[in-house]
This record gives sequence, structure tokens and C-alpha cells, in this order.
Amino acid sequence: MVCELLSRRDIERARDLIRRCALDFEDDFDNLLGIFEDGRLVATGARSGRVLKMLAIDPDRQGGDLLGRLLGELTRLGYEAGRENFFIFTRPASTDSFRCLNFVPLVRHPEAVLLETGGGLARYLLEREALVRPGENGALVVNCNPFTFGHRHLVEQAAARVPHLYLFVVREELSAFPFAARLRLVREGVRDLPNVRVLDSGDYAVSAATFPAYFLKRKSGAARIQMEMDLLLFAEKIAPFFGIGRRFIGTEPYCRTTRDYSRCMRKLLPPRGIEVTRIERLEAEGEPISAYGVRRALAEGDFERLRALVPPTTLAYLLSEEGRAIGRRLLTDPRRH
Repeated sequence: MVCELLSRRDIERARDLIRRCALDFEDDFDNLLGIFEDGRLVATGARSGRVLKMLAIDPDRQGGDLLGRLLGELTRLGYEAGRENFFIFTRPASTDSFRCLNFVPLVRHPEAVLLETGGGLARYLLEREALVRPGENGALVVNCNPFTFGHRHLVEQAAARVPHLYLFVVREELSAFPFAARLRLVREGVRDLPNVRVLDSGDYAVSAATFPAYFLKRKSGAARIQMEMDLLLFAEKIAPFFGIGRRFIGTEPYCRTTRDYSRCMRKLLPPRGIEVTRIERLEAEGEPISAYGVRRALAEGDFERLRALVPPTTLAYLLSEEGRAIGRRLLTDPRRH
């Protein structure tokens, strides 16, 4: 039977099996499961949110029903936790094993494939069909943690160059500011721009499913593959649906991961018919405005500095009890900056 691995000894057994299958063990998971035969761990796998990972089968036991049993229990636990769709990153050679178990390839990369079960992408697009507008439109993908004058400048500049601008706000709850607050501040900050459509990115643009390295800040070959797959998914699935022929990016003086992502964007998107336009970041007092600078000023209680960095709608939120509580958390846990 499939059982949850909870003891230190069983987790170490899973770690050993995962490594023997040339995979990386990751400590962040909601469930870690295993199958034992005669006291020996022969299969293991984990779930982290919607992502199923670390799926490892003993080389002597591959080709049977172990993978299907693991995936069945992992998805059952995911459904119980409120998830509706699930993702798997795998090597291209393993794609057919997952297709036989109702996982559908979303994007193929020479070094990896991203698959999904549950019909999430089709559902995501159908729910946003009313937002589709004719013309060669543009797109911005932003985190806005929180929304600043710099973001406002970027949106204004982009919106002036296309008939319609789709402003995708990263949905992941892995930022200092909760998604609901970030989305609201973006909508309030651009509500006077008539050709801007604000929508959430769902699981399909810079998410922990399509591009986990963005949030984990891993500096590895996997990060490059993941950012390339995120962009291929955008080019092949998202852009055609919304009629997007242009993607905008801001200059990035601080975050190496974001700079690498921008370079990948300029390499991968133009050959697929999507022009990439870079916009210079707005400055305040001789320095580029950044959300990091806003979070630092909030943690330090420097509200005069905040007035120079964020629009009135964002400032009002930062001055609220909810905003001040985030500032106190930032002060005690600077890693969240």
C-alpha cells in the first residue's frame, strides 16, 4: 500500500532512492509518500501544492503499476487540499509514462516537459474569454510586491504602444504582500487607463508550477530550463489566445533572476512572433524605483520615503493596519524583503 513517509528514517530512505534515480531531493513538500515491498522502499513521490515531484521508482521495479499508485494517492490528497489540477516536470523520455496516466503535455523543451492533469489551462482560458480584445495586443507580467510609481510608469509606457494591454499579476502567495492586496492595488493604480485589462496569471505565467526557481532563487541549470519553459508556455498557449504580439519588460538593476528571465525572453519570443520591448525603469532621487525599496522603507517606518515611491492608493494601504502589520513582519524577518 501507499503510505505517508513521516519518520526521519523513512525520509532518509526516500532521499536515497530519489538520488539513486538522478533526481534532487527538495525539502519543501506537503506530502511525501512511499511504497514498501518486503521492508524495502521501492517507490516514492511528493506533492507541493499543485506540483507532483521527486517521483522515483527503484530501477528493478520500473514498468509496473507503482507510478500510477503513487500518482493516484498524491492527486487524491491534493483534491482533499482543494487543488483541481496538477503539474509534473519530467525528462522528455519519460513523457509517455505520464501520458498513459492522463497527464497532458503543456510545453516541450529539449531538456524537459511540463505536463498537467485536471484541465486547468483550458478552464483558465475559458474563464477569461470575455476579456479577449481584437488587434495585436501587448502584455506585461508583474508581481507588484507592492505596486509602485515604477510599475505605473511601466504600464503607462506599454499601454501607449498597443491597442490593448493585458496586465498579468502573478498569483502565487509567495510574496510579502498577499495576492488579493497586490491585485487590488494594481487595479486601483491603473483604473484610469482605458485600454489596460488587469487579470491574474493563474498557474500559467511565472508560477511555482511553471517557473519555481523564480521563487526559490535557485542558481542552477534547472532555473534556466524552467524560465525557458515558462516563456514557451506563454508563447504557445497564452499569447495566441489573447492575440498578444508584444511583450514588455522593465530594466532590472537588482535581481539577477529577473535579468536572466529578460534575456531568455529576448531570445525565445521574437522567433515565435512576439516582439519584446524593454522600458527604462523610473527613478526617484537618482535611484531606480523598486518594490524592494518600498518594502525596506515600510519595514523602517520611513513613510516620507514611501510617498516618493508609491501612488496614493498604495500609500493608503501601507498606512492601514494591514499594511503596517506587513511592515512589522518585514522588520522581524528581513528575508521577506
